[in-house]
Amino acid sequence: MPTPRETLLLALHARLSTLAATTLRGETLPERTPPDGLLILRDGEPGEPEVTLSPVAYHYQHRAEVEAVVQGADRDAAFDALCGSIGTTIAADRTLGGLCDWVEAEAPRPVDLPVEGAASLKAAVIPVILHYTTADSLL
Repeated sequence: MPTPRETLLLALHARLSTLAATTLRGETLPERTPPDGLLILRDGEPGEPEVTLSPVAYHYQHRAEVEAVVQGADRDAAFDALCGSIGTTIAADRTLGGLCDWVEAEAPRPVDLPVEGAASLKAAVIPVILHYTTADSLL
């Protein structure tokens, strides 16, 4: 049985997989970017939890990361649409079906990445904060 942390990351990946962009988890950037864009979910960092006692509970603000990448002639518009779709998808269910307390995405900081012999990429890392509580720091 997966831990609450893994369950949340699986749920976030499933939510992002409903978008038109190809969605991967923990993969390296492929040689070719799909026409609808590419999302790569990185597990990120759970950070230091706040702890309450009686009963013991660990309250995390886990910082996962979504790498968003587009390529092509109209990459500015494609990137904007991709980021907007991520925001809409997250806002549609901020608890990932009741699995966590709250999910929120931070604003991307886009960069243009030149590619030798091809159109440049427009990419950004979008932090996604997962607020959740668990009874054990290893679960």
